Amino acid sequence: MDKTDFRAERKDLYSPTAGDFSIVDVPTFDFAMIDGHGDPNASPEYVSAVEALYSVSYAVKFASKRELGKDYVVGPLEGLWTADDPSAFTSRSKSDWSWTMMIRQPDWITGQIRDLAVAKASSKNLPALELLRFESFTEGLSFQILHVGSYDDEAPTIARLHDEFLPARGYIETGPHHEIYLSDPRRVAPAKLKTILRQPVAPKRDA
Repeated sequence: MDKTDFRAERKDLYSPTAGDFSIVDVPTFDFAMIDGHGDPNASPEYVSAVEALYSVSYAVKFASKRELGKDYVVGPLEGLWTADDPSAFTSRSKSDWSWTMMIRQPDWITGQIRDLAVAKASSKNLPALELLRFESFTEGLSFQILHVGSYDDEAPTIARLHDEFLPARGYIETGPHHEIYLSDPRRVAPAKLKTILRQPVAPKRDA
């Protein structure tokens, strides 16, 4: 049985360089999502959300393989990050952050497969499972870059993107800050973590 690998199919979206920002056009994808708020390093809700997302995503994978004969590599964890004051990101005021954690789902997955996966996951102690939803997400035109290092070291790159790079090229932000976690922090040293930093944009229109 062939195994689909989203990252290998769309290297333009999942393999940016660390040298400079690159522009991509991100199509609509399906995701499992859970919303939350607060410091991800101190929030039990964040841990519960990630556990529920992975549990359901792997249950979807196994149900797809069993029921549809289609196998694939479960996608990386991703996060959409917002704050009432955008400076909370560069100042690392994590208690002010709101987040949507998500994992991409194949476009061939049916409602029946999703129901089977959620029913399978419900046999475990997953408090965040009731918050999980399946939803399509369209990002469109975006700039992205690969960050190598600790999550707390992202701030200068984020500041450079918003304060220098986008204004100099006539772009404005059109959606939340997006991160795609290519490394498992449980197994990879902070200095070697690989994270895609992505920002949806649009050309600025003069008034």
